[in-house]
Amino acid sequence: MGLRVAILAAGQGTRMKSSLPKVMHRVAGRTMVGWVIEAVGGLGADQVTVVTAPAADELRAGLPAGVTSCVQEEQLGTGHAAQVALDHFGSWKGDAVLVLPGDTPLLQTETLRRLVEAHNSDSPALTMLTTRLADPSGYGRVLRDGEGAVTGIVEHSDSTPEQLAVDEVNSGIYVFDGAHLADALGRIDRDNAQGEYYLPDVVAQFVAEGLPVRAVEAGEEEVSGVNSQQQLAEVSRAMRRRINEEWMGRGVWMADPDQVFIEADVQLSAGVRLYPGVHLEGTTEVAEGAQIGPDSYIVDGKIGSGAHIWYAVVRQAEIGEGAEVGPYVSLRPGTVLGARSKAGTFVEMKNAIIGEKSKVPHLAYMGDVEVGVGANIGAGTITVNYDGFEKHRTIIKDGARVGSDTMLIAPVTIGEGAYTGAGSAISRDVSDGALAVERSEQKEIPGYAARREEKRRRKQEES
Repeated sequence: MGLRVAILAAGQGTRMKSSLPKVMHRVAGRTMVGWVIEAVGGLGADQVTVVTAPAADELRAGLPAGVTSCVQEEQLGTGHAAQVALDHFGSWKGDAVLVLPGDTPLLQTETLRRLVEAHNSDSPALTMLTTRLADPSGYGRVLRDGEGAVTGIVEHSDSTPEQLAVDEVNSGIYVFDGAHLADALGRIDRDNAQGEYYLPDVVAQFVAEGLPVRAVEAGEEEVSGVNSQQQLAEVSRAMRRRINEEWMGRGVWMADPDQVFIEADVQLSAGVRLYPGVHLEGTTEVAEGAQIGPDSYIVDGKIGSGAHIWYAVVRQAEIGEGAEVGPYVSLRPGTVLGARSKAGTFVEMKNAIIGEKSKVPHLAYMGDVEVGVGANIGAGTITVNYDGFEKHRTIIKDGARVGSDTMLIAPVTIGEGAYTGAGSAISRDVSDGALAVERSEQKEIPGYAARREEKRRRKQEES
């Protein structure tokens, strides 16, 4: 038996109070529908399609290879969305059809596989995934007879007081016999509070016709849907816990996992140490023995083994083996720190290449610069890289020593082993081994303080 998958993602999620389509909100760096697509990806389905709203161009453009989309032109409910998917599939008769919502990012492949296998083993008209909630408000209730057989699903808004007391709820995840589904969709109506075609009405139809309906239970957290910003935060917290537990199982140390935020595509090695307040996002890679935090934000970074980063912001930058970054450092895109180099307190770098063992210890801006091996940059140094029209590059060669409070006015080259005097504005190249000093001769005016005080006193007397 083949398998077709329809992910329902056309809902606008009005309770989210956002212009972004609901399923495009992100959980741990990935859209909610992206997580669902990943979960169904391990099932070996013959076809996977995402049912979208007409205006969901961004969603459709971001779908991975092998996943198609179809448009639900009118928002007429889940039953209508399922019909749109069947029309899109074309030749599907004889296959099972898995229908699930696109706002369940915690759903796992193993649970879906268990559901599909249960369906294939018994070949009922429908096998549905349910869960039990302490507070089932807002969810469709699963109705059973005295022997436990499923007799129907009723939406919250259409439930009687007795039905509202039921704690088993519909997760909105179903495996249908395709032929039975197509037949039933053609016969359900919109006679309900919302005026929509409800997919759960198919269950009642199957039961009324004596067709077998099975149910498989799953944990509450895994099938949690998202309909509000509050629920999005709860699901994100659960995903963060799942991700952190997986990394700790692989040998990553965390001082307080509740205060560590790791996105889905981050890669860590065993022996990495993460302190509270760490945010690792995008395609960040952290090598063995690196220590990150406290309070560091890294996106699309590459961190070498044994590096130490604390109180820092790192964006699209590479930090070499044993390098030290922080505290209070900003490394902007294009920055590469060599092995055992240093970017110290209150240093900002952009498009900067810092050579092995070179140090920028504190209070400096290094933009559009290339620093050689073993150089030292004094406090307060600035590369003046913009002339009002174009950016220019500064070259600081191996072993150079740049004095404190030096302005390096690009384009300029500081030679190998060269020095600059503190407080200099260097606008011309400095030869290898030379000392460049650019500052006016110091002058002293004797008795200045006394004369200033006398002038102040006279003004006070005149007033």
